[in-house]
Amino acid sequence: MSNIRILDRLADVPAAAWDALHDGRNPFVAHAFLEGLERHDCIRPEWGWTPHHLTLWDGERLAAAAPGYLKNNSHGEFVFDHAWAHAYVRYGQDYFPKLLCAVPYSPVTGPRLLARDDAARRALLEAMVAVASDEGLSSAHVNFHLHEEADAFGSGWLSRTDLQYHWHNDRGWRDFDDFLAAMDHKHRKNIRQERAKVARAGVGFRIVHGDEATGADLQAIHALYLQTFAEYGNHPAISLDFVRHLAAEMPRSLVLFLADQDGDPIAGALCLRGGDTLYGRYWGAFREVPGLHFETCYYQGIEYCLREGLTTFEPGAQGVHKIARGFLPARVRSRHWISDPAFAQALRAWCGEESMDIDRHAAALASHSPFRASS
Repeated sequence: MSNIRILDRLADVPAAAWDALHDGRNPFVAHAFLEGLERHDCIRPEWGWTPHHLTLWDGERLAAAAPGYLKNNSHGEFVFDHAWAHAYVRYGQDYFPKLLCAVPYSPVTGPRLLARDDAARRALLEAMVAVASDEGLSSAHVNFHLHEEADAFGSGWLSRTDLQYHWHNDRGWRDFDDFLAAMDHKHRKNIRQERAKVARAGVGFRIVHGDEATGADLQAIHALYLQTFAEYGNHPAISLDFVRHLAAEMPRSLVLFLADQDGDPIAGALCLRGGDTLYGRYWGAFREVPGLHFETCYYQGIEYCLREGLTTFEPGAQGVHKIARGFLPARVRSRHWISDPAFAQALRAWCGEESMDIDRHAAALASHSPFRASS
């Protein structure tokens, strides 16, 4: 029988043992990524993240695992439960801390229950509930899990869905012109005009992987990331040391799109590459150039996917404007266990109403596809 161990740092698990539990196609659950966040001070208790990794062991063999964190706020999760937290307080109970199974700061669908089969996944979820109950936590949450993991959750877990906007090459496009040819005239013309504005401004692009990036490239992409957070008044969590760590430890997963003008980097996007998917994570710009955001964050990434044979591009959370640029609505999923039965029952009805709203919204968005029906 497996025994449960809660680990307060991922360095206590050998990388090979952790990575043997997933297929390696999603870079965000790689030991190098998650452990690097901890080692390079990207997650801290004072920011609401305390590592609380759930592991199941058969003797000294790691049988299953889930990246876990004790959270004393809901920041950096992208599955919004602020209303739940406020209602819990009004209900006379403490919502925080809660147990979260997720990848910090990353609204990216991927494996969350790292195990070799459904039986091990169910055991992992049973252990998660047991840990939350034993520690007196209000709840446990599994964010952005795979659709294939859904069967492991029992009826005690509430289900939520949301929409993101993803690009899929399910029509066999060979290059960017082929991709544009599938669109109606209005959207095709708009994209060409946006790209032309950037080219006329004298902006050129370099695409470098982690093992191709210079120290100056890494400093530039991190400075651009800091610029974005400064503009919005948010606290930047990703450190330059972590970016350097990704370049060294995950060199072919890290992809930088750097925009240069007059010999200087003026914008950039930091992406990660998986087995068949490109994931957009951070972007920033030092200068305002019409169309620069769309070129840096969307069109360069689409061209990269077409050139590299990747079938999917997930550019980040939210943004209905992405539809006009070829990114169509895609459902993302989360599951939630609530310790208080009465509160769980009330939230079950709330989740049902939210799901219907999402379905209606998705149906409405379907009419805004930029692609010709015959393509």
